[in-house]
Amino acid sequence: MKVAVVGIGLIGGSFALALKRFGLADCVMGVESSEQHAKKALELGLVDEIISLDRAAAECDLIAVATPVNTIPAIVTKLLNRIGDNQVVIDMGSTKGELCELISQHRNRARFVATHPMWGTEHSGPEAAEKEAFTGRVVVFCERAQSAEDAVKVVENIYTTLGMKIIDMGAEEHDTHTAYVSHISHITSFALALTVLEKEREEEHIFDLAGGGFESTVRLAKSSADTWIPILLENKYNVLDVLREHIHQLQIMRRMIERDDSEGLREAMNKANSIKRILK
Repeated sequence: MKVAVVGIGLIGGSFALALKRFGLADCVMGVESSEQHAKKALELGLVDEIISLDRAAAECDLIAVATPVNTIPAIVTKLLNRIGDNQVVIDMGSTKGELCELISQHRNRARFVATHPMWGTEHSGPEAAEKEAFTGRVVVFCERAQSAEDAVKVVENIYTTLGMKIIDMGAEEHDTHTAYVSHISHITSFALALTVLEKEREEEHIFDLAGGGFESTVRLAKSSADTWIPILLENKYNVLDVLREHIHQLQIMRRMIERDDSEGLREAMNKANSIKRILK
């Protein structure tokens, strides 16, 4: 099978590495708008060749789109305009609502499979690619019924071979859940980093005292703005909804601290501890 990966950054580069590692592709080609990233992807052996999007549509059996989410709908539409009945297009983005709505009536909609591998780090670019990125992780398939059975089987085989667990969701359901489990974590991390950086201007030794807890909490603040601005704006209404609830919970805890309400704090913290049932 000949595969093209569009966007050879953290996710796309890791996917390319995984395809090679598990022998899922005879040839892995890259489509990359950044000359610097294209050159680095070749140097690192992530892809065998850099090609154009048109060539990918003409030659490849599977085309995986792993670009920033605001660019995915246009790229997927362009690919669906060009591919044949035996080719498959997937995306790997973390928002699905706008994309799935846009292509819902496309004549080649059945050749597209919407996927979201639930993995990532705070790093970006081809250098951030990891060969075991997806093993043991979950991948979400959105609107499976809209995709051709043979296309779904091709994609299922790839992800299961990579060691991923597949779950199914609707596009809107997916966007709501990712706002709660992923997108709010990044907003919180960015905001906390900005808070501490502002305070650090007054107290020069604040970072001398920063321990492991601080480091793990603000780790996501090192994530790329080019990646996360499109995600937050594409999923705007779900993000705003979860952000309102997050701010509400912060206000509740602030009032308890102001009132020296140790019992209220204990109850809130014990309730929060129950998250360990989910994060085992």
